[in-house]
Amino acid sequence: MQIRRRLIPVTAAAGLAIVLVACGGGGQGAPGAGGGTPRKGGTLKVIGSADVDHLDPSSTYTTAGYNLARTWTRQLISYPADNDFTRATTPVADVAVDLPTRENGGVSRDGLTYTFTIREGVMWNTNPPRQVTAADFVRGFKRLANPVQPSGGISYYTSTIAGMQEYFTKAQRGGRTAAEISRFMAENEISGLKADGDRKLTIRLRVPASDFLNILALSFASPAPVEYDAYVPDSSEFRTNTVSLGPYQIVRYQAGKSVSLTRNPAWRQDTDPIRHQYVDGIDITLGQDSPDAVQLQLEAGSADLAWDQPVPTSALPRLQGNPDFKVWESSNLNPFLVFNLQSPNNGRALNDVRVRRALSYAVNKAAIVRIFGGPKISTVLNGAIPPGSSGFDAAVKPYATPGDEGDPARCRNELAAAGHPAGLTLQFPYRTNGNHPKVAQSIAGDLTACGVRTTLIATTADDFYGRYLSSVAKSREGKWDIAGPGWIPDWFGNNGRAIVQPLFDGRNYTEGSTNYGAYNNPEVNALIDRALTASSPQAAAETWKQANQKIMADAPIVPLMSQNTPLFKSSRVRGAVYNPLAQYYDFTQIWLG
Repeated sequence: MQIRRRLIPVTAAAGLAIVLVACGGGGQGAPGAGGGTPRKGGTLKVIGSADVDHLDPSSTYTTAGYNLARTWTRQLISYPADNDFTRATTPVADVAVDLPTRENGGVSRDGLTYTFTIREGVMWNTNPPRQVTAADFVRGFKRLANPVQPSGGISYYTSTIAGMQEYFTKAQRGGRTAAEISRFMAENEISGLKADGDRKLTIRLRVPASDFLNILALSFASPAPVEYDAYVPDSSEFRTNTVSLGPYQIVRYQAGKSVSLTRNPAWRQDTDPIRHQYVDGIDITLGQDSPDAVQLQLEAGSADLAWDQPVPTSALPRLQGNPDFKVWESSNLNPFLVFNLQSPNNGRALNDVRVRRALSYAVNKAAIVRIFGGPKISTVLNGAIPPGSSGFDAAVKPYATPGDEGDPARCRNELAAAGHPAGLTLQFPYRTNGNHPKVAQSIAGDLTACGVRTTLIATTADDFYGRYLSSVAKSREGKWDIAGPGWIPDWFGNNGRAIVQPLFDGRNYTEGSTNYGAYNNPEVNALIDRALTASSPQAAAETWKQANQKIMADAPIVPLMSQNTPLFKSSRVRGAVYNPLAQYYDFTQIWLG
């Protein structure tokens, strides 16, 4: 269930309601709803399979990493905890005193300048505790461009904040040690960022961006204390020296094994309008690779929540009617099949659009939907933009097959026409957790039926992204040819930027990129630019539709399905508020009964 992520806008798309759709009644508004008055104490026990992709908030880009970051980082603005979709996806002030608007003077009349006042009393858990400052936010933005592990969401910032693209480009040529990165940040500025004293931050944009507040609400936009200058971003040294601003602090991190958090004594409820500090601690135990084993522990009460494992498909029928089981709707590409266009394997066959189109006919998408519980849980996709997101067009389905069951004969014929009558041999890494092994086996069988051999490579979720898909060197060496990542939009509504830009904009391809296959079409890039500066969300949606058509004509991916989210919790969990951005319950709202 650990998915490479999404981001977030201000209004919901027409017709999309992220609500409870099965097995347990209506949504909960306040954190204590559905469970009485919240009480403090106890340790929340979370179990799962893989480590976070990155612990550093400048880099983390999975749902599990996002949910963890929610406990110990904060942003200028963020999203409230609420089971009402509209409220949960509407940004509110967090570290900032107010949400900036044109009416209150926080946004200039031309829409290019945003001004934030830092909330007094928001403290780092240093010794002694220290007030977070505007300079800490500037440092956080600069760290996104570091050359060792640049943010996977860097395009959101280079395309909006004045001077960020120039800073990023220059930073990629800089030194890679902690001292060199720190010196570069001290000697170079981002022209669109200005700290005016400790409590005032001004951000100037390149062009107006109606979704800029959503971009600021991402965990990427967390501030960074000066202590982080001593560590290479997301290094092992960083991971054992995190500094907390949220209600919890990381007191023990063991790579691949566990993460333990306790109450942050420097945090105050009166300075945080979003989070709570009900449980005494959160213990996350990793290495549980079987979703069935995780489910049994949740039902037995020996654990409270799953970390990255889904509810097993086999358990879905018997959980119907259980008050601790709920299914939440979503809009995502989860999973999808991506082609490595840089791979030298098979004579660079995957760089040939004819080959990618041929392989697009091979996959039995209906079988993948069945793996995840059938059509009540998931919906087959044929385009690059899912229903409920800006730019979705049901007419875009160039490689649809009868019953969505694949067409191996057509795949075989088109491969032969492309010069590969003997087929191909593809390197196929897959995640060992959840349903991913079954998905990989299903797709491998489909490809075998059209004469394509696959070498399946088992990998953990963190290695899957960090050492394969997002590694420039491994991609160019051909360590992988196809893979099945997942993508949840970083926000909903006017969210084309949160799907098309991170997955298909080829201009900022670098280490950590979420454009896994290094797809780059100047026509698509131009459409991205046009949509981002559109005069209205409606005009943007029409442009995103055009981008969708061109992307699918190039076939850099095979869309598979949009997956709803079944969740199960132990019976002692109270205040379980669903976060549509994390696709999970918000740890900072939970209390134990």
